Amino acid sequence: MHNKKIVLITGAGSGLGEELARCYCEEGKHIVLVGRNKEKLRNVAEIINKLGGSADCVTCDISNYDSVKSLVEYISGKYKSIDYLINNAGIGYFGPLEKITIEEVNAMLDVNVKGTIIVTQGLIPYVKDRILNIISTAGLRGKINESVYAASKYAIRGFTESLQKEFADKNLKITAVYMGGMDTPFWENSTHIKDKSRLRSPESVAREIKAKDDGREEIHIE
Repeated sequence: MHNKKIVLITGAGSGLGEELARCYCEEGKHIVLVGRNKEKLRNVAEIINKLGGSADCVTCDISNYDSVKSLVEYISGKYKSIDYLINNAGIGYFGPLEKITIEEVNAMLDVNVKGTIIVTQGLIPYVKDRILNIISTAGLRGKINESVYAASKYAIRGFTESLQKEFADKNLKITAVYMGGMDTPFWENSTHIKDKSRLRSPESVAREIKAKDDGREEIHIE
């Protein structure tokens, strides 16, 4: 097990997280699937095992500090170190600013901002090679009806760029990934995207991320 490179992916139960898990398992890497829904994670683990890869599932609510602490304890105890951390988990609510509820504001800031920060803070001592923060083009430019979502993504852009400077003289590579919307369950309870079919598939985006994942500071996928 420990001879394999280990890749930990948050939000790995569906969408881009699932596709990244499929992509990264292809070279014999061991995938640690992290998410809130155990059943979804198990389904992805099953798919990876059928593809000839290996996977481990850890349920964790990244917006909850104690839950993240348990994740870090599990990883440090079982694996001692990991090669990759892919911060992919994210949540979005869309619409005019005056229609966004305080619960939705809290959820986006708790998951997208605080979650990414505390997972990175907890696991960074154990990451040997690379951190990829999946941010979205909403972290590059503001968009109509995405004010709070974009604010959360700009926050992670700042976090990532600061870490790149902080770890500039270390071997750890930290990459910001900016991509547009994808046809995933992310939009299930939203009318923000009228026609999901015009969006790129998460599989094609995951493949492009992996193809461009060479340690560069930014990956852009439109």
